[in-house]
Amino acid sequence: MPEIILKNVTKMYGKSAAVNQLNLNIPDHSFITLLGPSGCGKTTTLRMIAGLETPTSGEISIGGQVVFSSEQGIDVPPEKRNVGFLFQNYALWPHMTVLENITFGLENLKWPKDKIKERADVLMKMLKITEYGTRYPAELSGGQQQRVAIARTLATGPKTLFMDEPLSNLDAKLRMEMRTELKRLHMETDSTFVYVTHDQLEAMTLSTRICLIKEGLLQQYAPPLTVYNEPANTFVADFIGSPNINLLHVKVQSVNDKTATLQLHDKTIQFTATGELPIAAGQEVVLGIRPENVVLDQSGELLAQIYSTLPSGMETVVRLKLNGFNLTEVVFGSVDFKVNEEVHLKIKSDKNLLFAGDAEGKCLAQGSIY
Repeated sequence: MPEIILKNVTKMYGKSAAVNQLNLNIPDHSFITLLGPSGCGKTTTLRMIAGLETPTSGEISIGGQVVFSSEQGIDVPPEKRNVGFLFQNYALWPHMTVLENITFGLENLKWPKDKIKERADVLMKMLKITEYGTRYPAELSGGQQQRVAIARTLATGPKTLFMDEPLSNLDAKLRMEMRTELKRLHMETDSTFVYVTHDQLEAMTLSTRICLIKEGLLQQYAPPLTVYNEPANTFVADFIGSPNINLLHVKVQSVNDKTATLQLHDKTIQFTATGELPIAAGQEVVLGIRPENVVLDQSGELLAQIYSTLPSGMETVVRLKLNGFNLTEVVFGSVDFKVNEEVHLKIKSDKNLLFAGDAEGKCLAQGSIY
């Protein structure tokens, strides 16, 4: 399987950069998710790798072969890059049966009939669609159509499978089922998957690494749990996680070695870092606390008021008012609370985060609060 390398890849539309100086190394056999809000450049990046868009500048190589270079004047067409592309709308031929859709590309490549049948049988069994071979796309559910589209894409044995938001047309239950199937399929085919989504839950559950993009600029490229626990900046921290991280703007009162005293309205909080603490007294910073680290505890020194509750059975998301700040907490179990009820809080974990208070919002430290 190929390694995909992007070097300083840029795509301009007039004076606007859809993708700006992107450097990316996609290893063999990986499941990489291009993640970000709508319009951030993730689909453009995918299409440039596949050859469906032409970069303005930079270089792209697949498996050691340069497929695009602005300097060398190389631009290999999509059909010669040996990649498969799964579109959002599946793009199945409506007048062909499931079997005919899957074998269409193989017939065009003049494969022997026995090899075509063998390949189709293997793929249909793998994707659990053997019984639908004689049906037409209109006779299938959304999930079944998606499986057919995947089988058709895998039929010719592409080195890499590209997917552009393939689950967005499915309902919530089916999306969960198809995430499971995609992860299993990745392991069974041992292929390289490059996947585009704006859904951070999909990215977290499917990927070996997440490439998070904002306004055409790479924000962080790391394994999902690293992105969650060690976000590069406030944008990453806020984008990854459901419910969202609590970001509190505070002022540094004093710093003593690895411990800082932070002013939260009329309350002071002690933050002790696990490593260096590169801040100074008087500095404006942002304190990041994940909802699962906010705990209701009668011995807690922080007094808050219940603003709203969202019980879902397995857990309850609680919105709190604390010294003029909104704070989100997750309480696990089938519990509920009264609105306006006063509660005491503790902040647990040594994985609370401190970010710079400027526009970049770089992560400065990780540590405990007391």
